[in-house]
Amino acid sequence: MEKWALVTGASGGIGAAIAVALANKGYDLYLHYYSGEAQIDKLVIECEQKGSCAIPIQANLARVEEIECLRERMPRSPDVLINNAGLTHYGIFTDTSMEEIDLLYAVNARAAFLLAQLFVPSMIKRGFGRIVNISSIWGTTGASCEVLYSMTKGALLSFTKALAKEVAPSGITVNAVAPGAVAGPLLNRQFSANELEEIAAEIPMGRLGQPSEIASLVCFLISDEAAYITGQELSPNGGWHT
Repeated sequence: MEKWALVTGASGGIGAAIAVALANKGYDLYLHYYSGEAQIDKLVIECEQKGSCAIPIQANLARVEEIECLRERMPRSPDVLINNAGLTHYGIFTDTSMEEIDLLYAVNARAAFLLAQLFVPSMIKRGFGRIVNISSIWGTTGASCEVLYSMTKGALLSFTKALAKEVAPSGITVNAVAPGAVAGPLLNRQFSANELEEIAAEIPMGRLGQPSEIASLVCFLISDEAAYITGQELSPNGGWHT
């Protein structure tokens, strides 16, 4: 039986790791990206080498009309939706512009809502569906100078809990993963090597997380073994915040 999964933001470190892990589990894939076409091309090849059908789909998730067009570019609706795409924002709260507020809300929160709205009806018809929203540790605890980012990622957690209750009778589970500091291009753009070492030193496990570790948790949440888990937030963060 074919199993299709949509991974948004698949050109990033965590998104690519999730895609590869799902390919290893036998899923066919829709690999969404906004930019990073070169990374997506490599990812498609890697997933296809594992026996998956991998279809790249470019879309700007900040634009409602482009989200609505996604379904037309898919042979069938996905059984699994991984809302991984997101933007970061670092800056003083009082300096945050309306444009930045609108953009982060659109990509980090509204897009997940609209994508679920788009694909949940087909999941209901099948009596099966899995949705995993990739939030952040800052969505749980909040972070100074990342107020906007924390707010949008916190909204994603509330969305997870509420939607889980609504769709549970239809055989659909909805969960969230809220990672701590994860090694990869995103952190490398934000922090210097010395700063990353300082962050790792603050974490009880003494290191950053790996994208593959986030992907493993996602795979568990969509598995048959996790069929009774819904509306939950799991935070792989090395004991940084408990």
